[in-house]
This record gives sequence, C-alpha cells and structure tokens, in this order.
Amino acid sequence: MNKYIVIIFLFVTTLSFGQRNQDWEKINSLKVAFITEKLSLSSKEAQEFWPVYNEYQEKRNALRKKSHNQIRGKIKDSNTLTEKEAENLLALHIQIEEEEEALDSSFLKKVSKVITAKKTLLLLRSEEEFKRQLMKQYRQNKGGR
Repeated sequence: MNKYIVIIFLFVTTLSFGQRNQDWEKINSLKVAFITEKLSLSSKEAQEFWPVYNEYQEKRNALRKKSHNQIRGKIKDSNTLTEKEAENLLALHIQIEEEEEALDSSFLKKVSKVITAKKTLLLLRSEEEFKRQLMKQYRQNKGGR
C-alpha cells in the first residue's frame, strides 16, 4: 500500500513540475513576443539582440538561484544563526547584489551596441510593463478560482 502512495506522490509531483516548466516556457515565449513587438526589432537587430539578451537572462537567473539557494532559506532561520554566520550571510548577500549590478551594467553597455540607446531604454520599460501585466493576469486568475 505504501509503495502505491509513493508512486502516486511521485507521479503527481512530476506532473506538477512538468506543468511549472511548461508555464515558464509559455511565459518566456510571451515575453519574447512582447519585447520584439515593443522594440520593433528588425530581423538584423533581432538576430544580434536575442543572443545577448538570452545570455544575460541565463546569468541573471543563475544569480537568483544562487541567492535563493545560499541565502533565502537561511534568512528564514535567522533567529538560530550566530552573529558570525549572520555576518557571512550578509556579506554573501552584498556580494550577489554587486554581481547583479555589474551584470546589469555590462548587459546595458553590450545591448546598446546592438540596438540603439533609445531602444535599450524602451527595453527596460517593456520588461517592467511585461512584469506588471503578468502580475495583473496572475492576480485575476488567482481571484477567479
């Protein structure tokens, strides 16, 4: 009986994880379409822009994952940390923040050589607009349940 429960649990967990991956893929596809439309990228610009943007996103996601794995969980248990552990955690947090800032700066310099400065600013605005729309959609869907 326990064996069946474990198998069912693993099956449901796998389905849930697979759904989450599909959701992220769908969101990323929508984001690509949204940004392409907002920036009015020519085919030449798109060909040069997307590899730079995708590399940036991969590095950004890696930093977020690093932050989540090494910091977020430990902050929840901050009451049990020694002062030295808290200092080390804070230093790591600052280091990751600095890495993110350097990554953002490097990306903006690199991407503004591929697309115009005006389109680079439009990219920043478009990313924020996409996030707002995504959150709005999420709230509507969550409220409708």
